[in-house]
Amino acid sequence: MTLLVTGAAGFVGFHVTQALLARGEQVIGVDNLNGYYNPQLKQARLALLEAHPQFSFYYCDLDQPENLQELQKKAPNIEGIFHFAAQAGVRYSLKDPYIFADSNVRGHVAMLEFARELPVLKHFVYASSSSVYGRNRKLPFSETDPVDHPGSFYAVTKRAAELASSAYSHLYNIPQTGLRFFTVYGPWGRPDMAYYSFARAITEGRDVTLYEGASLARDFTYIDDVVAAVLAVYEQAPPAAEPRVLNIGNHHPEPVKYLVELLEQTLERKAAIRYLPRPESDVEKTWADITAIQQLTGWTPQTTLEEGIPEFTRWFQDCGRNFS
Repeated sequence: MTLLVTGAAGFVGFHVTQALLARGEQVIGVDNLNGYYNPQLKQARLALLEAHPQFSFYYCDLDQPENLQELQKKAPNIEGIFHFAAQAGVRYSLKDPYIFADSNVRGHVAMLEFARELPVLKHFVYASSSSVYGRNRKLPFSETDPVDHPGSFYAVTKRAAELASSAYSHLYNIPQTGLRFFTVYGPWGRPDMAYYSFARAITEGRDVTLYEGASLARDFTYIDDVVAAVLAVYEQAPPAAEPRVLNIGNHHPEPVKYLVELLEQTLERKAAIRYLPRPESDVEKTWADITAIQQLTGWTPQTTLEEGIPEFTRWFQDCGRNFS
């Protein structure tokens, strides 16, 4: 079996690719190694993948669809796609919305066009985001909730990708599942994420910026649990014309202040906290209803924040601080 992972040098893509290789799959990794955060981190992830004989790498910008034509000729026997390549960053989408439109909408459509030409494709799994729930006030967030009021342009692009996938499933019978990830964290993570930047600030003796409000909380989801969910979902392809979206979260929101306390404990240093008003692009709380994925696959997250943060800080102190 040949599987394709886009964003293979990214956080989730890297870990999913490792898991696929560990179970003996042939994996083609696609990435453009962009400079949104330290490219050395992406190169380090990629070097670990390239050490595996079952892995091959294809450098590609997905927002230039013609770049996929060569890959289509070389690998027409792809049976599964894990599409994680995207431009990340809720607040960054306010600064440069055009790159989000290119990467997250045009790039997603390019992958859909690529997928519909594959004769043996069994399942197209792609990354969406909890950000699509936007300004919803009902908690926990459920896949049946309306998602008509995005809170950022990043959320707009992720919802647009979901709608594009729904149309392509209807038009071309592509079995698809979108995964709405909730605050994924862990070793080899993204330096722009709060837990990583907090660890860096605490270690360097700089202020940790928290947004005001006692209710500020996130549904932190450990990367190993996310990988287990992705693989379980992949094995349960929906009927071709019945696309779906699923939440992947810990189903347990934790105060962001508590995250800082755990980092203080594991790094053995106190944080100097500076409070600022919460920007409009950031929601107060996220909380995933995971009933649907549990009923489909039996998956349940196994890692508490108290277990996951020490795993991250061990990696951070070993090598992660070098990629800040």
